[in-house]
Amino acid sequence: MDYESESVKNFLQPIEVGSKSDIEIAIETYYHVRDSITYDPYHIIFKKEFLKASSIVDRGYGYCVEKAVLLVACIRSFGIEARLGFANVRNHLNSKRLSDLMQSDVFVFHGYAEIFLEGKWVKCTPAFNKKLCEKAGIFPLEFNGKENSLFHPFSKKGDKHMEYLYDYGTFPELPYDYMMDEYAKYYPHLNVRENGTFGEQAKLKNIHFHNEIV
Repeated sequence: MDYESESVKNFLQPIEVGSKSDIEIAIETYYHVRDSITYDPYHIIFKKEFLKASSIVDRGYGYCVEKAVLLVACIRSFGIEARLGFANVRNHLNSKRLSDLMQSDVFVFHGYAEIFLEGKWVKCTPAFNKKLCEKAGIFPLEFNGKENSLFHPFSKKGDKHMEYLYDYGTFPELPYDYMMDEYAKYYPHLNVRENGTFGEQAKLKNIHFHNEIV
């Protein structure tokens, strides 16, 4: 959560605090992270230094956990309490290529953020950027700072989209070892601890994120 780094400070320059309330700041920060950082589950490097907020900003893309880390870091930089949450979710609209890579339609340890606003914790996930949602025919998630915003259960066509299966709860920092243990348990074929990345697996299967709707 290196929100005092120059990378994160520069990333947050468009957000002017002024006399804004915590909710207004949180909302603006949520949309900034959601749409400025592209969702990409095919180029994940599981080394700790690559999971830092500054590293995510420098790359300009990330998967759900990375984008949740960045959002929590950014929110904390404004003096607002925030923490990480994790859950297993089933994506009913998962692409064949990603499904083949994962050998499952369950996303384990999906990351979301929880922000303390007006006396209560509110959940939100900035994972899917607006442009990706438009291509995939799903609704981009909106956040009003007062209600949980996790995932739409249905696509624009009415097809089942995202379903939460199990919630791990919330954590003040990224529970790195716990996350890696869960990935190794649910996706043993990927050898994430040995390979340290999803990238090599993606190359082997000729997966190219930017040509595929997730």
